[in-house]
Amino acid sequence: MRDESRRSEPGTGSTPAAVDPVPGEPAATATIEGDHALLLTDYHAGYEAGLRYERGVDVPSRAPDRRERLLALLERTGPDRLVVLGDLMHSIGDPGGAERGELEVLFESFAGDLEVTVVKGNHDGRIETWLADSDDIGATITVVPGEGIALGDIGVCHGHTWPSRAVLESEMVCLGHEHPCVRLEDEIGGSRVERAWLRGRLDPEPFRDRPEYEGVSWLEDADETPPRVVVVPAFNDLVGGTWINVAGQSFLSPFLPTGLAGAEAYLLDGTRLGPYESV
Repeated sequence: MRDESRRSEPGTGSTPAAVDPVPGEPAATATIEGDHALLLTDYHAGYEAGLRYERGVDVPSRAPDRRERLLALLERTGPDRLVVLGDLMHSIGDPGGAERGELEVLFESFAGDLEVTVVKGNHDGRIETWLADSDDIGATITVVPGEGIALGDIGVCHGHTWPSRAVLESEMVCLGHEHPCVRLEDEIGGSRVERAWLRGRLDPEPFRDRPEYEGVSWLEDADETPPRVVVVPAFNDLVGGTWINVAGQSFLSPFLPTGLAGAEAYLLDGTRLGPYESV
């Protein structure tokens, strides 16, 4: 998947913010405030315990597999910073024993010099009351609200609520929550569902009349180009998601799909599927 954002803006000589998907993985790298960063979303630690509690479905825990996949990604990409775009854990309230234990083992496995930014998702409950204060975790952890913050030129949020003003004033907006997937059919009627990236620009329509965004320049000046937007696929491969190319599927975020302008879908391996509505 070629990142067109790497091209310099005409007349400036500067390179805009860039988010580069890791081939074959639901994660991306970016340069944030001079740091090499790895971005991912919707880890949903403890998901299997949630299935037992919420639906009575007994699924063996895949916590070790999730942890090893993430640790392998960290080794592969060598980031200074890890940014989780929300839903690090699965339970809505306080984490249960298995869920909290999964996260503690995960974070104890991180290098001590790794900086971790966790954007609170709708499943993250009161994660800030214990995660950042755990004595057994060597990594530096910062938990920020779900409406997100600007990290250099990149605005990060979860997507379950309206983004902060700082996010909308960034060059690029990255969010999760949606778990975008595509359903692909073959010539004999067989089908499969695969996780997908969505990339495009923000459309001003859903944001324009909200008072908290008054004065945001691209919302008021039709000649100004809106920020690029990336909807990141879920890291957890069990959680399902929004089938973006199936009629009748509703998006989860309050500003999607109205807020997507010309968004295209890509598979994890980089295959470009074109405009997501026509896949």
